[in-house]
Amino acid sequence: MQRRNWYLLMNSLVGLWLAAAAVGVGVHRFVPHQVWLMVHLALLGTVSTAIYIWSQHFADTLLRRPGLGGRVSLGLRLATHTVGAVLVVIGMLASQWMLVAAGGVLVGLAAFTHAFLLWRQLRGALPSRFRPLVRYYIVASLMLIGGVTLGILLASAEGGSEHVRLLVGHVAFNFLGWIGLTVTGTAILLWPTILHARMKDNADTGIRRALPLLSAGILIVALAAAVDAPLLVAVGLAVWLVGIAFPLYYGAQQAREMPPGTFAGWSVGAGISWLVLSVAGYLVVVALNPDWVRMVGALMWFLIPFVAGAAVQIVIGALSYLLSVVIGGSPQAGKVAAEMLDRHSAFRVVAFNGGLLLYLLPLPSLVKVLLSGFVFGVLITWGVLAVRAVVAARTHKKQQPEPVQPGGGVPLTLTQAPAPRPRFYGAITAAIGVLALVVCGGVALDPASAGIGTFAANTRVTPTGQTTVAEVSVEGMRFVPATIEVPAGNELVINLTNTGTDTHDLTLATGLSTPRLAPGQSATIEAGVIGGNVEGWCSIAGHRQMGMVLDIVATGLGAGAEAGSESGSGSESSTAHHEGDSASAVPAAGAATDIDLEHAPGKKFKPWDAALPPASAETVHRVTLKVSENVQEVAPGVTQTLWSFGGQTPGPALRGKIGDTFIITLQNDGSIGHSIDFHAGALAPDKPMRTIQPGESLEYTFTATRAGIWMYHCSTMPMSLHIANGMFGAVVIDPPDLSPVDHEYLVVQSELYLGEQGGVANAAKIAAEAPDLVVFNGYANQYRFAPLTAKVGERVRVWVLDVGPSRPTSFHIVGGQFDTVFFEGDYQLKQGGSTGVGGSQALGLQAAQGGFVELAFPEAGNYSFVNHAMVDAERGANGLFKISK
Repeated sequence: MQRRNWYLLMNSLVGLWLAAAAVGVGVHRFVPHQVWLMVHLALLGTVSTAIYIWSQHFADTLLRRPGLGGRVSLGLRLATHTVGAVLVVIGMLASQWMLVAAGGVLVGLAAFTHAFLLWRQLRGALPSRFRPLVRYYIVASLMLIGGVTLGILLASAEGGSEHVRLLVGHVAFNFLGWIGLTVTGTAILLWPTILHARMKDNADTGIRRALPLLSAGILIVALAAAVDAPLLVAVGLAVWLVGIAFPLYYGAQQAREMPPGTFAGWSVGAGISWLVLSVAGYLVVVALNPDWVRMVGALMWFLIPFVAGAAVQIVIGALSYLLSVVIGGSPQAGKVAAEMLDRHSAFRVVAFNGGLLLYLLPLPSLVKVLLSGFVFGVLITWGVLAVRAVVAARTHKKQQPEPVQPGGGVPLTLTQAPAPRPRFYGAITAAIGVLALVVCGGVALDPASAGIGTFAANTRVTPTGQTTVAEVSVEGMRFVPATIEVPAGNELVINLTNTGTDTHDLTLATGLSTPRLAPGQSATIEAGVIGGNVEGWCSIAGHRQMGMVLDIVATGLGAGAEAGSESGSGSESSTAHHEGDSASAVPAAGAATDIDLEHAPGKKFKPWDAALPPASAETVHRVTLKVSENVQEVAPGVTQTLWSFGGQTPGPALRGKIGDTFIITLQNDGSIGHSIDFHAGALAPDKPMRTIQPGESLEYTFTATRAGIWMYHCSTMPMSLHIANGMFGAVVIDPPDLSPVDHEYLVVQSELYLGEQGGVANAAKIAAEAPDLVVFNGYANQYRFAPLTAKVGERVRVWVLDVGPSRPTSFHIVGGQFDTVFFEGDYQLKQGGSTGVGGSQALGLQAAQGGFVELAFPEAGNYSFVNHAMVDAERGANGLFKISK
């Protein structure tokens, strides 16, 4: 295979990973581990594949000898890495740790082989000036092995401090090591090549000094994570920055002599700048906040410049230069490819980096969505241009054969005067203009989030020139004070301090708002001149209905003027003064208008598995419950964004025996505070049931001392909303000597108070106790479409739990009779009772009560099981047993 065809084939794999990353960005809201997926498709996929290809290319070039096994060996390494990476992604999405471990082993094997073969190649090479650069690739590959090892452990970690420390070490090995060392080693030679600049005479010294410092810095960070010394992370980052200062110094000199003027030069330069500034910024954060939880929270923010600004941009920039060199087949064809890859270069670079910089600023959510879409679109244009460059180069080579010297076949090299440097002012201005339009468009679509109301607060009075400053705090679910009196015409400044235990914000009807504040944080709203009464509230779901409202009252106006409330558009309906204050207010229908319980679910419908496995022999149960926010179908054609434990509603069913210990790690991957309360354990609630903020985790340990089926749920206020929006599950503790049966099923009844399609539950409906659906196991009528099964004469036990949040149930099987009823910890009827012929027709449960019933079906057929409060059966609490002979 020709050299250029080989490189096209190998780099097409980079393109495929880039396409996969694009798909990941597009679907990230609908899959678990969204951030993890986008990061690893970009780094483990796109960037790592490019590193294997081009580190081997540079090693061959610098050492002037091919690697052991040549292209076949490189192809095998790429295949091993790709299969491993795919297994890791599938394993994480499917929550299958064995797949993650198997994929990680393959990725580590590819890295080890890469390091070993490069070492063999280096040992046998003749001395050369840039021979030491290959050591960067060897050490980088060894760092990847360390990162993969920590990644495998991280996938199985239970949360808490260990999880956080593993994550810090994992990122250090992979990003600063595998990617950072490779980028540094390559840029030392590639940067002046792109710029057509001269290599500095003393650059060799910098090459030798940088690698030990860079490696030492990474190892110090890893050591800090291992010995639980968070401040040592800052030391490691500082050492790493000192190490990279040597090549940066020489690179800056070269850029000053020959400023970059191509897409490749600008992109590589910008990417290295993002890399260094991100590490420096993270160093400052770590030094000021040497705490693991805050460290990881900051790391999540720096992931964007780390991944997009540095890693991806450097790879794209480097490939823009390298591809034009290897795919052309001739100098002129290479020039055609380079020109194609360099199209609209100034616009693309400014748009990408400017959009990324704007995204990192505290802009409204919709503006960030539009910016991210625009930036990603700019990135995708590189893939389009790369394909066009390949086509253009091949077409040119076929149509325009290279000129030859009169006497032979040697290509004629023409010496031309250097072309004048083009002007890019127009392209840069255009990029800035488009970015401004994107920001303005986002603000226009959602002006309130940008602090722009539908009216001016000062149109009714003459400003007095005086300022009223109000100090507002939080107590429970109340603003204190709840009313602020301001002389009409005064300017108002509100200093809000979140003294509560949950995340809150303050949104005014004028459109002004604070960011979301974690406990202990503060923010200020400059409300402007007050010319009338203004409403304020906490915009976090359910908090307004719980009473988090603030009234700003303008004093000194006439009676008619004071009556005019400045109640502009807000995040929730303002048709009533405070919607949540009155249960008589008519809630909006939302997605309820789309309910059609006669309609069958779509092809992708998968019922919640009601089969309940028996209790295991284990006496200690370790479980990690991750809080997530997922759009799920709750009835045919009706979707809601549910808050859930373990990515499902109901959450995972837990089962054990008297005396078993449950060690639960709650990890909050949501966007607001959550908590957990296990009714199956008896303990002081203060610490284990506390609300934790996004990114935090806690450990909840209890011992089962009482039998029954117990509810677990989020207890963060408003609790009714958190439960109604999916945050509940069941714990089954077997009574002693529980008799064996042929089938056991779990049925959990809950209510759904639908918001808009794809939205969260409607808090006003919850307050009005007006459910749209009452369901078994999270989906209306699901077991009418996927019936539970048994055979005639087989003994069936059905565990039933009513999680509410408000309505009771009367569990009944049409055509069946229960000979055993277990209710709230004891038998009401066992094997027909004292007479042997006693029976029961229904198990009645209030919210948070549970039990089980047992029966054998007398003949084949379809037996409905329902909530015999028939209005709720007709709302979706309805299923089927399909009994065969």
